[in-house]
Amino acid sequence: MGKLIIISAPSGAGKTTLVNHLLSKRHDLEFSVSAATRKPRRGEKEGKDYYFMKAEEFRRKIAGGEFVEWEEVYRDHYYGTLKSEIERIWSKGNHVLFDVDVQGGINLKNIFGNKALSVFIMSPSVEELRQRLLKRGTDDLAKIETRVSKAVAEMELAGSFDTIVVNRILEDAEKEILELVGGFLDN
Repeated sequence: MGKLIIISAPSGAGKTTLVNHLLSKRHDLEFSVSAATRKPRRGEKEGKDYYFMKAEEFRRKIAGGEFVEWEEVYRDHYYGTLKSEIERIWSKGNHVLFDVDVQGGINLKNIFGNKALSVFIMSPSVEELRQRLLKRGTDDLAKIETRVSKAVAEMELAGSFDTIVVNRILEDAEKEILELVGGFLDN
């Protein structure tokens, strides 16, 4: 059985960029595809970025005990980790890499304990986070302000993680996270 790397952050902090960096450098890591009930963003692919499903199907899988963890992030917007996804990755001899929201990261760490390293990606400031979300161009201003408000609350939970990486300069954050993960997996 392998180990687990949990990467969490408020929306716009750069976690997906750092996850992709880890995947490009560590071939013993495999991305855990989460299930979600939201609509795909431009360029997202079923089974690669998420398993997209309707809320009714998601709730059926909850009732059937098919999730390790799940959360209703916004009304009828569920995200979760399927047990079958972790089993699929471990059966190949790889370690699981999660890109999950903050509460999902806390939940996974609580479930897997010392088998998991949990990393919180922190934006240098709330204003920098807002600017990153604006540049992303995927949400309207009202949605961005909702995400920023949620991010402020999530930043208060950073202490629930094993370690915090502040993503000021991307190259520095990439180097730091690679060293942290290597230290955990290689020992």
